Amino acid sequence: MDAEMTITLHIQTVDQAAAVKSIKAKVSDIDKMKVEEQKKAARSGYDMDILPPDLVTYSNDAKTLLEDLQSRNERMFLLTFLVVNMAPTRRELDNDLFTVSGIVQKYNCTLKRLDFQQEDGFLSSLPLGHNGIEIKRGMTTSSTAIFVPFMTQELRMDGEAVYYGLNALSHNVIMANRKKLKNPNGLFLGVPGSGKSFAAKRELVNVFLATKDRIIVVDPMGEYSPLIRRLGGQVIEIAPDSPHHINPMDIDLSFDEENPMALKADFILSLMELIVGGKDGLQPVERTVIDRCVRQMYREHLQDPETSKMPTLQTLYDLLCSQPEGEAVRLATALEIYVSGSLNVFNHETNVDLNRRLVCLDLKKLGAGLRTIAMLIMQDLVNSQVSMNFLRGIATWCYFDEFHVLLRDRLTASYCVAIWKMLRKKGCVPSALTQNVKDFLASPEIENIFENSDFLVLLSQAQGDRQILAKQLGISPHQLSYVTHTNSGEGLLFFGNTTIPFVDRFPQNTELYAIMTTRPEDKKQEMNRA
Repeated sequence: MDAEMTITLHIQTVDQAAAVKSIKAKVSDIDKMKVEEQKKAARSGYDMDILPPDLVTYSNDAKTLLEDLQSRNERMFLLTFLVVNMAPTRRELDNDLFTVSGIVQKYNCTLKRLDFQQEDGFLSSLPLGHNGIEIKRGMTTSSTAIFVPFMTQELRMDGEAVYYGLNALSHNVIMANRKKLKNPNGLFLGVPGSGKSFAAKRELVNVFLATKDRIIVVDPMGEYSPLIRRLGGQVIEIAPDSPHHINPMDIDLSFDEENPMALKADFILSLMELIVGGKDGLQPVERTVIDRCVRQMYREHLQDPETSKMPTLQTLYDLLCSQPEGEAVRLATALEIYVSGSLNVFNHETNVDLNRRLVCLDLKKLGAGLRTIAMLIMQDLVNSQVSMNFLRGIATWCYFDEFHVLLRDRLTASYCVAIWKMLRKKGCVPSALTQNVKDFLASPEIENIFENSDFLVLLSQAQGDRQILAKQLGISPHQLSYVTHTNSGEGLLFFGNTTIPFVDRFPQNTELYAIMTTRPEDKKQEMNRA
């Protein structure tokens, strides 16, 4: 009901001995009434077993109640259920009363109006613990428990907690801190138009405002750039005509706990395997040649990291060309298109600020030939940034939109699994956004991403995905109703062992909504207003 109401329950326990004595007295009274009815039947000459239906019902109820109190660990309570309606006018108040009475009658109950007792009823509804209404209903423990609203799970954390909407059942605010979870990895799942990108942006803004953590976004569709720019972050457009450049050969020697050289060599081997392609990937001889070139490439930089120039793909290409093995020629030829050919996007020195608090990697204008390689380079960048932030004592929130693009390729998928497994120990809070849960069940390796995520935002789901989720997460049919043909911004939130249906209604007449929304009709309205 869209009306102002105060609902108050006064529950008073009754001493067990007094309750049993009272019920026994009622049973005796009913038995006496049954005897009188039977005598009347005998005098009138009809069957003594025919008794009034109400008397039979009262007799059975009283005996059941007595049995509950004596042998089923039930207690006796006196309940007063008060509903206080408030409205600005008498007419609206009468309408509200009529509506409330209709709802109550639908569930086979009766609502009694407190004529000439309104003041007592109002005072009894105040949180004073005083009940001035003499109308009481006797109930057992199990019957009284139905009225106690403790069946709804709530999620309200202090500190750097982030807002995730309203509880769909209690309408209380949901505030949670993912960093407190044993496993803060998160997934945003929903069909197109269900609001998963908006939910992720909503969380991103709250993280930006409530914490001092760093945020990195890998954005294949260019949806996050306006928001990141508005928040003062660095948007890096990776495209053939972009002035922004990232050098995949960059290496940071400040890591104390790891061998950065070994990590970089492993990354370059993965990069070359992606470039060379083929069913079998790199051959052992090719791996040896690449490893030798990598060690030569960084030799000067390792000796004098302050003044020496950072190597690029051109450096690796030149070294491969100078090797005597025939395999080196094959590797150099495969790499040539990325060095001096039409796909030389990553053959430049880094010219962007990667130390900003917000960094968005925009891959919208990147062609299909470079997208997979770009994803691998972006993930290596995320790995190095997370490690640097960890050494500084800063957490890193990472968002991977259109996550299914990363899962298509075996190498990038293995990198994603590594992020979900390893970077948690370095204060990373990764989040993946995708449409279908089937993407995570494509292989046992990728399935680890789904199983290692303690934070899930489920928005409206397709029929096939609902059945998979019900089986994987143990969702009840009632809970599934919250992700079945629901409106945008409605769904289920999984936070560790807590499952809460949520509703998030973001005000549409705000600058923030205009920046975050991707709905064409909202964009059109914004352009018309402009």
